[in-house]
Amino acid sequence: MKELTAAQSLTYRSGQRSVAENGSQAGEGPNALQFLMKLAADLARGPVDLPCFPNAVIKIRDALRDPETSAEATLKLVGAEPRLAARLIQIANSVAFNPAGTPVTDLRAAMTRLGHSLVEGAAMSFAVQQMKDEPALRSISKDLTALWNKSLGVASISQVVARRTKVRPEEAFLTGLLHGIGHLYVMAQAAGKQSALLRDPECAETIANWHPSIGKAVLENWRVGEAMANSVGEQLDYDRKSHREPDLTDILIVSIVLAEALEQTPMKAVEMGQVSSFQRMGFTQEDCMATLKHAQHQLGSLHDSLGC
Repeated sequence: MKELTAAQSLTYRSGQRSVAENGSQAGEGPNALQFLMKLAADLARGPVDLPCFPNAVIKIRDALRDPETSAEATLKLVGAEPRLAARLIQIANSVAFNPAGTPVTDLRAAMTRLGHSLVEGAAMSFAVQQMKDEPALRSISKDLTALWNKSLGVASISQVVARRTKVRPEEAFLTGLLHGIGHLYVMAQAAGKQSALLRDPECAETIANWHPSIGKAVLENWRVGEAMANSVGEQLDYDRKSHREPDLTDILIVSIVLAEALEQTPMKAVEMGQVSSFQRMGFTQEDCMATLKHAQHQLGSLHDSLGC
């Protein structure tokens, strides 16, 4: 993991500005800052410990990322968790990943269809479901559910948006699913004595603005790809400048904004003017509505199969 220090690495982006950790912006309560500084120190030391995170999922994640681990070995690890194995078969047969309607009935075929990124995403979903049932995290169970539902919406949209680019849809899906991992890390660490931080509006605002940097550090610690970690870290950089073709960060930013629009009732026009990634991708309002309609169609199936 690239070294993370409280003085250098914990910054957040809010709208059009990047604010360093020693900035004094509105909504930065001292309790929240002290708590985040402690998290920064913990992340710098590594490895990252998510409370109540299932060991089986850690082993599966590491196996998927280790080129020396054979497909058979990974298959055995996943098969040792019957509920996860059943979920993978269900996901592989969902509308999102089986548009042709050709069913699979065994774990090997399901994992082949989904690929490493989506298997890892399903394992993460399984882990969050397990975490919600832990007594130590009971105080944040509803928050975990809300966060994961939002992450699933961003993931679904990211998969659709990626098809307009050269980025692999499955990589975009996993990035969307993990875009809130920093928030998850903060919530899990705050459960119990620090849980009041999550209820305080000023502290919640601070955490919301800082979670991308924390998420990037977590993913670097987990040795995910550089593009994914950077995208999570830059997810609030709405005015980012780039002369390259649309990348994973553009996909994630667009998907987060679209996911917010998806939550509105009734759905309103998407505010694209202040988000440069929309222009870089050539999105129109018609494109936004078509993308949301497509993602909405597959979200119900994903919710059922991911069990959240």
